[in-house]
Amino acid sequence: MNILSRWAVVAVTSLLALTACSTSIEEYKGRTPELKLEEFFSGELVAYGTVQDYSDNVIQRFRVEMVGTWEGNKGKLEEQFYYADGSTQERIWHLTKTGPNTYEGRASDVDGVAVGTTAGNALNWQYTLQVEMDGDTLALALDDWMYLIDENNMINRTEMSKFGVPVGDITLYIGRQ
Repeated sequence: MNILSRWAVVAVTSLLALTACSTSIEEYKGRTPELKLEEFFSGELVAYGTVQDYSDNVIQRFRVEMVGTWEGNKGKLEEQFYYADGSTQERIWHLTKTGPNTYEGRASDVDGVAVGTTAGNALNWQYTLQVEMDGDTLALALDDWMYLIDENNMINRTEMSKFGVPVGDITLYIGRQ
């Protein structure tokens, strides 16, 4: 086998391996406890997290105080961020439950509409976030996965990408107060 054929085999094998590793929200169907955003994100919550760059170097640590309210299928999640560098940020999510397991969200720094689907104890939330970085604003695609551990605790992992290339991750713990 010549070198070109070997590279083709490696490329195809790598592509198949990556495709096989992708997770579908349906894989969480039936897992407990069942995640319902309108229940978990109701009342006061606190979160602690880190932002990692593309090389897994922690570039930011933060705490978030949250207050969630719901009326019918409409929710509001107010988030106040406190970063380790002393900066702060506010984000207010306007959420809508659009179906038994589907949600939409809007916030001032989100392009368009965030869309999410739950299954079992998990939520996959996808959206484009405007992020300030070194004086510039970048539009980053976020692939957000939330996993309900129990009725009071959640783990959130988010992959950030630009033009389909991973540029960083967010790891977050969220607890009900």
